[in-house]
Amino acid sequence: MLYAPSMSDLSTSIGDVPGIGRPAARALAGSDLYTVGQLAGLDWQQLTQLHGVGPAAGRRLQAELERHGASLRNPPAPEQRQDVVSKGATGKTAPDIVTHATEVDPAQYVAGLDARRSREGAVLLELFGAATGEQATMWGPSMIGFGEVHYRYASGREGDTFQLGFSPRKAELALYGIQGFPRSEELLDRVGKHRRGVGCVWVRSLDSLDLEVLRELIAHAWENGPAPTA
Repeated sequence: MLYAPSMSDLSTSIGDVPGIGRPAARALAGSDLYTVGQLAGLDWQQLTQLHGVGPAAGRRLQAELERHGASLRNPPAPEQRQDVVSKGATGKTAPDIVTHATEVDPAQYVAGLDARRSREGAVLLELFGAATGEQATMWGPSMIGFGEVHYRYASGREGDTFQLGFSPRKAELALYGIQGFPRSEELLDRVGKHRRGVGCVWVRSLDSLDLEVLRELIAHAWENGPAPTA
């Protein structure tokens, strides 16, 4: 055998490794490979010639070998995960995420702000609602969202959030989800005075913006979204 006797955990049956399907286990058993330890030092490229042994199984077996200081020769490349955002909520959310949709009426929330932000909030409710065709929803204590998306980072962390939205904060208005699309830069250059952050656009006053361009910017983001993750 190719494994060190002192590594007793490598005697685990290949079929007992989480994520290893029966086809892979049967194919390896057909080559008299029954335990994880027997794979140590074997060439992965040769193992891929066995029908039923694919990259996913190889990565899981390599991970099990590495746990015990062993390895395949020329092991499969690690999976290259990417951040993914898709339309629609799934309910799958990391337990530490505290921002969720609430039952608070966005119109009532906006009406309770100071006079300036209340006026601007009402305008944004109309603009976002007309551009998206969606009902507004409060997310957390101060964000107003339109549409729902699910995000999953390469790390595996995931959750539900809104596709587009805004927050009428006291110091600045925050506009979410309107960057990163084919005409976003062009429209932002025309919309008026603002500053761009990671994931949002900051505006001190709606009076400094061209609202027709803003409407077009929101509609463009909605049609091309959801926005890529930052």
